[in-house]
Amino acid sequence: MTDLVRKGEGKPLSMAAERAGLTAPQLAAATKRVDVRGRGIGKTTAYKLLTPGSDGGESVRLRTAWLAATVLHEPLQELFDMPSVSTDTVERSSPHGDADPR
Repeated sequence: MTDLVRKGEGKPLSMAAERAGLTAPQLAAATKRVDVRGRGIGKTTAYKLLTPGSDGGESVRLRTAWLAATVLHEPLQELFDMPSVSTDTVERSSPHGDADPR
């Protein structure tokens, strides 16, 4: 599964949480209410999401990002970017990535 990267080193996330009046523990609790499984995200993950700069987590799972964006009433694409293309996902010109047999 592809992970999403926090935009602006997490500043949009922390600003959205501030506008919503939510701390990291409150965000974590609120995600449990919108999660159909009732699990939500943990406090540590919420802190990583909301901590701006390199101290916060760089990337998160899509489900984590979706739950946070839902609680913060923000479009997912305003808070997160897709990661750059990995060589694992690029189609190769030769089968199985084998070297040119010449």
